[in-house]
Amino acid sequence: MTILHLALATDWDAARATGDYRVSTLGRTLDQEGFIHCSHDHDQLRGVQAGYYGHVTAPLVVLEIDPTGLDVRVEGGFPHVYGPIPLQAVTAVHPYEPTTR
Repeated sequence: MTILHLALATDWDAARATGDYRVSTLGRTLDQEGFIHCSHDHDQLRGVQAGYYGHVTAPLVVLEIDPTGLDVRVEGGFPHVYGPIPLQAVTAVHPYEPTTR
C-alpha cells in the first residue's frame, strides 16, 4: 500500500536537504498542524489540489509514501501521518499532473 502527498517542489527540495519531510499542507507545517495530510489515491489527491492548491502556480510534486513504520491514522477519510516522513519512506516523486492516473 502507498499513500500520496501533494507538495510544493520547493518544500520537497528543502526536505531532501534536511533529511525528512515536515510540511502538513500548503503553508502549514507538521508542528503547526500536528500531522501531515495525505491521500489514499489520485482521486483524493485531485480533490486536495482543487480545494487547496488551485491558485498555486509554483510546481507541485506527488510524493508516493510507504507507510510502513509510520504513525498513520485515517481521519475524515484521509490518511494523516503523525510525525515527520523520513526520506527513505518516499518511494517515488512525480510532477503533479491533474489529468493523469
